[in-house]
Amino acid sequence: MKYTKDDLHFLKRRKAPQKKTEESLAGKLCVVSGGTSGVGLSAVKHLAKGGARLVLVCRDTRKAEQVKAALNKDGDRFIDIVRADFSRLEEVRSAAQTISRRYGQIDVLINSAGLHCTKRRVTMDGNEMVFQVNHIAPFLFTMLLLDSVIQSGQGRIIQVNSEGHRFGGLNLSDLDWKKRPYIGLRAYGASKIAQIMTVRTLADKLNSTNVTINAMHPGGVRTNIGKNNGLLYRAWLRGVVWHFLKDPVISGEALYYLAAAPELSKTTGRYFFLTGEEKPMQSALNQDISAQIWQKSLELAGLSNEELGILNKRNNESQQPDSGGLSAADKNGGTPA
Repeated sequence: MKYTKDDLHFLKRRKAPQKKTEESLAGKLCVVSGGTSGVGLSAVKHLAKGGARLVLVCRDTRKAEQVKAALNKDGDRFIDIVRADFSRLEEVRSAAQTISRRYGQIDVLINSAGLHCTKRRVTMDGNEMVFQVNHIAPFLFTMLLLDSVIQSGQGRIIQVNSEGHRFGGLNLSDLDWKKRPYIGLRAYGASKIAQIMTVRTLADKLNSTNVTINAMHPGGVRTNIGKNNGLLYRAWLRGVVWHFLKDPVISGEALYYLAAAPELSKTTGRYFFLTGEEKPMQSALNQDISAQIWQKSLELAGLSNEELGILNKRNNESQQPDSGGLSAADKNGGTPA
């Protein structure tokens, strides 16, 4: 894979000053997946401090209860817990249905659950594990909750992505890595490129609504991602890599800004490095591949026409160009490796 100077521009973002907002989220309902550790936990803490009502979507409800208890030490907060393992699409569906029944409106949806594997694994749904957990599951979750987000006065969807999308690895004819030697970093990159593509596509499709959707890199921070791998990997991660990483508090601050800042109310289809807008890898901007990834994501998520009804209806009613705020120059790109 060849990198251009533009592709490496993100390296300058690491030391850039970050934006903040004092805007309150009091009374706003924020749904967060992966909110019991790392980036997601930091986001939950900042959202709670900002007055948000929280729904934690997690695999381990015991950890979620501990998070809830810790947050409630500073006062009684509204915190609901819904269980879902993103490696099982049936549980993702069940969680979305539960949330839709309980709440008529979602103001902010943050998908923060993530995974990195050094060896190929396949889910019960038949998908490569990393591609499902990082992309297909949050895509399905987002689509099933879309109607509830549209009900908000200004709904926001934030997909926690990664500069790891620059590792490449996306191959439409081999999304599950059956035909290629499995390389963990490139499998991770494939999932993140696919997510950026569907974020941009969904932004286009939501251009007649009050909903924005953006992707963000949470910075180089210490998280538990990768702890599912072997002892040597975990020792290397904790003993070496962590010394070069920052506290995930910066990620939580950035996510709060993206969720609350009034100046971002119309910003959609973008990729952020923390709070600064950044250009993703050129291959992530390819329209033809993006269209194919959109259709493949719908297929792998098992989304029916009935479930897409609200989105189809909105698009049929819209008379605006299908631009989603993205310029033609933004949409030009190469072909993923």
